[in-house]
Amino acid sequence: MKLLIVEDETAIRQQLIDFFSAQKFVLDSAADGIEGSYYATEFDYDLAIIDIGLPGIDGIEVIKRLRAANRKYPVLVLTARGHWQDKVNGLEAGADDYLVKPFHSEELRARVNALIRRSAGHSTPQLRFGPIAIDTSSKRVSLNDTEVELTSFEYNTLEYLVLHAGEAISKTVLTEHLYNQDYERDSNVIEVFIGRLRKKLDPDGSLSPIRTVRGLGYRFALTVNETLPS
Repeated sequence: MKLLIVEDETAIRQQLIDFFSAQKFVLDSAADGIEGSYYATEFDYDLAIIDIGLPGIDGIEVIKRLRAANRKYPVLVLTARGHWQDKVNGLEAGADDYLVKPFHSEELRARVNALIRRSAGHSTPQLRFGPIAIDTSSKRVSLNDTEVELTSFEYNTLEYLVLHAGEAISKTVLTEHLYNQDYERDSNVIEVFIGRLRKKLDPDGSLSPIRTVRGLGYRFALTVNETLPS
């Protein structure tokens, strides 16, 4: 998943970068509202974390600009303790949730995962597609109630496709949302991951959960609670 972090306090910004990088998120970051507004309006993300008190332009204005640019990804506002009006202003500007500083990293992670999941239309982290079950909280996948061992890259690829089920996702979009800028973008590694996922999730070829859309990319073809035909 691809996150935007807009935070002017160096220590907090680095804390966020280190924390989410360790969880294999792709990150862009900015230290002021002007640069943050540029990223927020020009690029697409799975979620943005935006501080309210930013130099240049404040976080409220950044949120207003990204919504005016028709960017629909979720926004989590960071705000100082006790500034209740900041929370209200942030939500009214178009934010989806807020977190008060200082915060616990695990609470932040849970809120981020919940926002991303809900933006895809899922109210629970436990998703089932016939014999395939995916827990987006624990990052575990099972087939017929037996856990499937996936690498972090394989899981991230699957999760992105699942959270965009029914959509044709190109290899370029997958790369941009799942892998860092220094990733070897000219390789065919996405095809390799897709091939591995198909073998692990559909060993007998009866389900076809990930389908190739000629000229467009890949599509996760199942829907939540879909069951196999008898």
